[in-house]
Amino acid sequence: MKKITHASFLIVLLLSFSACDTLQQIATEALSEPTLAEIGKGLKEALGNGVTKGVNVLSAKDGYFKSAYKILLPEEARKVTDKLKVVPGFTNLENELLEKINRGAEDAAKEAGPIFLNAITSMSFQDATNILMGTDNAATQYLNKTTSQLLYEKFNPKIVASLNKIGAIDLYKKAADTYNKIPLVSKVNNDLDDYVTKEALKGLFTKIEEEEKNIRRNKLSRGSDLLKKVFAKQDSNRK
Repeated sequence: MKKITHASFLIVLLLSFSACDTLQQIATEALSEPTLAEIGKGLKEALGNGVTKGVNVLSAKDGYFKSAYKILLPEEARKVTDKLKVVPGFTNLENELLEKINRGAEDAAKEAGPIFLNAITSMSFQDATNILMGTDNAATQYLNKTTSQLLYEKFNPKIVASLNKIGAIDLYKKAADTYNKIPLVSKVNNDLDDYVTKEALKGLFTKIEEEEKNIRRNKLSRGSDLLKKVFAKQDSNRK
């Protein structure tokens, strides 16, 4: 009888331990699953960090001019600079023009930070969740959709001011208008500042996309406990 009692006691004890382990596992999983509020806060933190880093890099001297984001002259402008190389006073026009348009982009990039951060702050919990579980550039696409027009309006005046200093806008417009009069050619945009502004924004969003991809793929870039918890949810969804 005692043997049966001891056996029953051991079975109950083992089941109790098993139940405790199960409950502990459930509790751990529940604690590790981020809430909507945590997802929103974490994603905003990650985006804020990435945007700040990206803007700081591009707005620094040579952020565009001597980097992978360097803005090149459109083909029509290069034709003009090639023809003027032999004209006194214009022998170094291409290099001057290249530096001016990139310096203009660097100066304009300073305007991007507050615009991006405002868009991030305005993001809803649902937006944040969709972005977290989305593609590697889901956040960048969201920022592109919500900020592109405002960024263009901020960038363009600074680009114009930079290009006007050397008469680049008038020069390019004249060259493009002349080219467009040639029969059967595909018409080109005669607006150099529009081209440079769009190229500057393209470089900016490319940089932001790289920062986003880094935090999604590189666990070492998740500096805070909140970021680790939030992006662990993304990681588990991709397994």
